[in-house]
Amino acid sequence: METAEKEVRQLSDIKQQLKKEQRQLFIKRFFSNKLMVTGSVTMLFLLLVTLFGPFLVSQDPYEMVVQDRLLNPSSEHLLGTDEFGRDLLSRIVHGSKVTMGVGLLVAAIASFSGMVIGLYASYYRILDHILMRICDGLMSIPAILLAIALMAALGPNTRNVIIALSIVFTPHIARVIRSAALVVREQTYIEAMEAQGASATRIIWLHIMPNTVSPLVVQATFIFAEAIIVEAALSFLGAGVPAPDPSWGNILYDGKLVIFNAWWMTVFPGIMIVLSVLGLNLLGDGLRDLIDPHTNHGKK
Repeated sequence: METAEKEVRQLSDIKQQLKKEQRQLFIKRFFSNKLMVTGSVTMLFLLLVTLFGPFLVSQDPYEMVVQDRLLNPSSEHLLGTDEFGRDLLSRIVHGSKVTMGVGLLVAAIASFSGMVIGLYASYYRILDHILMRICDGLMSIPAILLAIALMAALGPNTRNVIIALSIVFTPHIARVIRSAALVVREQTYIEAMEAQGASATRIIWLHIMPNTVSPLVVQATFIFAEAIIVEAALSFLGAGVPAPDPSWGNILYDGKLVIFNAWWMTVFPGIMIVLSVLGLNLLGDGLRDLIDPHTNHGKK
């Protein structure tokens, strides 16, 4: 009896030691991955700006002071003012909630819908032919043109931007998930589950889906970045988030009219867009290398 209890304690200690070593290895790999660290720090900064920035800036992003229009950056207005005298720092900070929120929601919706489409297309051959041809048709149209067409049909507001961009990027996720799921679909244990009478739903969601999470997370970060770019482009063209609500794209739209007189209206929101897209792409590359070290060709 004592021997059995001793063996159980030893097994428990071994499991705890293995978990500890796995955590240490993960942390070591994380901090040794420069792409991952740089992308994480960049996105952490933008997350802090998005969540806490609106509480730190004192100016109202909608308040117009005509006599203060197009003021240079100063101690009173750190990033200057726009053509209506509104504080640019306040509008950029509040605009980050719109732009980052749209990107995050689009990535989440497109990831879920694309995962569902990809999983069922990989399991049912008939659905594969139908759904993938629809995805091919949508992917054949440039993202910005398809988004503009959808916005023209739906009308310019934030909700419709999210719906349009989700439709645009869902096929990209579906293709990635389908490719990963097809590899799992052909495994012997899936055939064994089918022979035992397991339902298709059980096989898809309990056995195939978990093996597609890694590529899904990586692809979602890239979709997040692309959604920010396309949303900014739509707002810049006047087909996205409508004024006076601030977003980085419509701030750029306002700035293009006075670009030679007020450079700060295009430079500062442009920097925020570049930082967010660069951070997300670095994070995505870092996640890919962290999940599958064999894809990290840059290291020897």
